[in-house]
Amino acid sequence: MEATGSDIVIVRPNRQGAEAKATKGAVILLLVASSAITAIVTFGGWSKLEGAQIWAIFYIVIYLVMAYLVSQWNRGILPVAAALAILFAVVALVAAPAWFDRDKAGFVDPALPPDILGLLTAILVPIQILLIAFAMRAFSQKWNIEVEGTRDEADRRYGGRSTPRPAATAS
Repeated sequence: MEATGSDIVIVRPNRQGAEAKATKGAVILLLVASSAITAIVTFGGWSKLEGAQIWAIFYIVIYLVMAYLVSQWNRGILPVAAALAILFAVVALVAAPAWFDRDKAGFVDPALPPDILGLLTAILVPIQILLIAFAMRAFSQKWNIEVEGTRDEADRRYGGRSTPRPAATAS
């Protein structure tokens, strides 16, 4: 017996496991945390960033966009997130001591105390390292794999977690 078009479903088995869901959640959490800490440092030290504000805002926006894409199971953005996290970790590693150096007499304080800004910038480094590790782990989970089959077969093999295929449009 041949299956009709409405009986065919697409199943993405690599998205079903607890490990894949936890890894996805960790990547989203790390991206949002990085964005939030960067926003605090950016707006807390706005007057002392000397032209770096645009790059900080770029990272805030791009990390939030990447978090949204990862929430939609977009696997292709994960290597981009890891690459940007490498660059960001290097920048944060270089910038943190500069904030601590401003905590001396003769320097005008930004909106937040420089030692707080230095601490937050230093915290960004391990967060970026974790982001790299989790993004690459998520990439290796192959979220993009799709299996096509009948609804009955999908229910039997994957416990009823099938995703219906969009109906084909008639031309």
